[in-house]
Amino acid sequence: MNTRLSALESLPALMNTLSTIDELAFPSAIQPEVLEDTASDHALLEATRTGDQDAFAELVSRYRNQITSYIYRMTNDYDGAVDLAQETFVRVYRAADRYQRTYAFSTYIYRIATNLAISELRKRKRRKLVSLTGFFQSGDGAEARELNPPDERPLQDSELVETERRNAVQRAICTLPEKYRAPLILRDVDGRSYDEIAGILQTSEGTVKSRISRARGFLREKMSAYL
Repeated sequence: MNTRLSALESLPALMNTLSTIDELAFPSAIQPEVLEDTASDHALLEATRTGDQDAFAELVSRYRNQITSYIYRMTNDYDGAVDLAQETFVRVYRAADRYQRTYAFSTYIYRIATNLAISELRKRKRRKLVSLTGFFQSGDGAEARELNPPDERPLQDSELVETERRNAVQRAICTLPEKYRAPLILRDVDGRSYDEIAGILQTSEGTVKSRISRARGFLREKMSAYL
């Protein structure tokens, strides 16, 4: 018991070597062949069950950047993504004794991360609805203000154009409904297979492909000015 508690207490230190927000933004999709050694991941979690802190530290090292990057793209909040990634590993650790080898470990941990990210998005939506109640009830006669107005400042060079394009992509992704956002990020950014995405989201491959197609269509419409 003390050994396992100690491992949780050391988790913040294990998370300290996360990539910067710029590195997390839009890295190349991870190639499937280098994603993981499935047997080794299972073995590490088995060792974690026995209190092997080094095994758990290795799992954190393997997945902390991937999970934080994924949650960041889902939520567009880096600090929040770090916190939710840490909570993901806490849940993996606490549920180690109940882990089933039915799926790859990556599928298992992404499912936890997805649920946490969606829960956070729904909390935000509820908070926004409450805050907007007063926003649109101004009695001063002023013209209604626009949320998230476009940035109409001129761009100076190709580097700024590329920066704005990347920011626009991130903003556009964040406007997608959750059911389209998650599969799109998992496929087009993280490079996950349709089969694994179906396992993560607990739906069929056909549904995954349909939602990704819809998400890409939405993005093409939103990004037409940059194409």
